[in-house]
Amino acid sequence: VQLQASGGGLVQAGGSLRLSCVASGRTFSDSATAWFRQAPGKEREFVVGIRWNAGSARYADSVRGRFTISRNNAKNTVYLQMNSLKPEDTAVYYCAAGRYAAIADIVRKTPPSRMHYDYWGQGTLVTVSS
Repeated sequence: VQLQASGGGLVQAGGSLRLSCVASGRTFSDSATAWFRQAPGKEREFVVGIRWNAGSARYADSVRGRFTISRNNAKNTVYLQMNSLKPEDTAVYYCAAGRYAAIADIVRKTPPSRMHYDYWGQGTLVTVSS
């Protein structure tokens, strides 16, 4: 599975951006795709994830109500609509995909972990100016 993330850029606080993650290659009957982010000097953290089959999603507390994840099955694409952006949202955003453990992150609310995701995109930089 190859993941291609895009859509990052520079935006002022309060603005919006939409990230895209296109999947290609091998497909699975069910899987989860998530967005992680990593700010300079910080650990990579879970932002939001979605289960392909059911469309159920899980959001980190820091972005709930501002970010929305969605998918287009026909295009094998996951979108992340980011509104009301804050300077603390500045980071490199990575999309990632995984199967059983990643699905559990979404469905069972187990602690999300980057270790649960087998496939990663290259990252796209989001910079929010104050």
